[in-house]
Amino acid sequence: MVEDNVADGVTVTRLAEGAPLHRTLDVADPAAWLALDAGVREVAWYRPQFLPEWEHLAPLPADLHQLDESRLALALCHRDGRIRQEALGLSVRYPGLLPLVVIRCADWAGPVREHARQLLRAALSVDSAPGLAPLILRVSRRDRGAFGVDVLGEILRWASHAQLAVLFDDPDRVVRRFAYRLAVKGRLLGPAELARAAATDHDTVVQDLCATAALTALAGGDAYEGVLPLLLSARNPRTRSAGVTALRRAGQPEQAEPFLGDRSALVRACARYVVRQHGGDPVAWYRERCTAPDDLELPPGAVIGLAECGNRADAGLLRPLLVHPAAGVRARAVTGLRELDCADTKQLRPLLDDPATAVVRETATALLPCAKELPADWLRERTSSERPRHVRVGAFRLLDAHGGIVALRMAVALLEDPDIKLRIWAAQSVQRWYPAPDEPRGNAEVGELLDRSRHLFSDHVLRWRKWEAGVDS
Repeated sequence: MVEDNVADGVTVTRLAEGAPLHRTLDVADPAAWLALDAGVREVAWYRPQFLPEWEHLAPLPADLHQLDESRLALALCHRDGRIRQEALGLSVRYPGLLPLVVIRCADWAGPVREHARQLLRAALSVDSAPGLAPLILRVSRRDRGAFGVDVLGEILRWASHAQLAVLFDDPDRVVRRFAYRLAVKGRLLGPAELARAAATDHDTVVQDLCATAALTALAGGDAYEGVLPLLLSARNPRTRSAGVTALRRAGQPEQAEPFLGDRSALVRACARYVVRQHGGDPVAWYRERCTAPDDLELPPGAVIGLAECGNRADAGLLRPLLVHPAAGVRARAVTGLRELDCADTKQLRPLLDDPATAVVRETATALLPCAKELPADWLRERTSSERPRHVRVGAFRLLDAHGGIVALRMAVALLEDPDIKLRIWAAQSVQRWYPAPDEPRGNAEVGELLDRSRHLFSDHVLRWRKWEAGVDS
């Protein structure tokens, strides 16, 4: 942050000395204009009169008509509203200063704000609006910033696909959302283009907007051929789920069956809906897949899908999958047993040593409710630095859930662990530790452990914690 402020100060000073604007500032970056606006008013508190440093080096003349583009940019951002107001009237000589007019449309001074809005409405055109859209949308997040968006929407209603295309790839998701809403409203994109946008954009709002618009724009069954494959092959689950749901309307419900085993719960739920509407039985499909002998291609989604729509009797189909060769299947089998409330402690304990991180993570989660039933020494052995990290983390979670002196003993032992994250988690465990209600008060070991971790507490909190444990300070 300090380096950014220094850079802004250097930029402002160079402009004050007359350096060309386009060589000093990245004029295509909205953040650069906003930083300039703030930097011009940055006060150098160590100087007399508390003025910005550039005003000491090159103060503005009384007659602003003498200013070139660079120094007029400083006047447009000046701390004095009267100077900003006068500079706005001169800014029409330099079209490159229009971004600063955009910023002044949200100015805190009413006369400056109204003047800037008049200038922006007169200057903005279909050709210039796409280039200013990112900045206008940034400014709209400020108080009094909505005017620019309203004008932008009015102008870009008449924009062509090519003129909006630059906004579809903007890194700011707010800009992309705005552009796609305009494109959908103006019907500038065909169903296939909308489906491609839904499949490739990383923003969930754009995904939903474009997927819905693509499906709404379709007229008949044949038209689905250019859209559904794009939606169904998308990486993001929201778009895939839209495609799966549309299979019913497209008259192709049988194609939803493979998505019953999708990795996303949302897609699986949509697939079950389509299959049921077609008269199919998702539960039977899941049971058949989970009982297929030696099925090395069993999708993990089919395993958890059985738990999502099956019953407790299906736990018998999931237990054999705890030793499946695929780690994803083993992990989902553990999750499924937990969701069916059929997690057996004795059966899951060996999986805490599984070589797959996901399996150990799910196993620890499933064992948390019964952590006190697990042997403390057995868990403590798995926190040893010789064990794989994911095993140590799983054992740590269970010991921490165990509570009482068992948790405190483990956490204090890990305060000097080589793994920085385990050290942090151990310190947090010690700080939130309280004596278990069923443990006797006055245990001398508790006092010793708290003393070893006294650097984590204030003196007052440490005395209080000892008093709660019945240990003399």
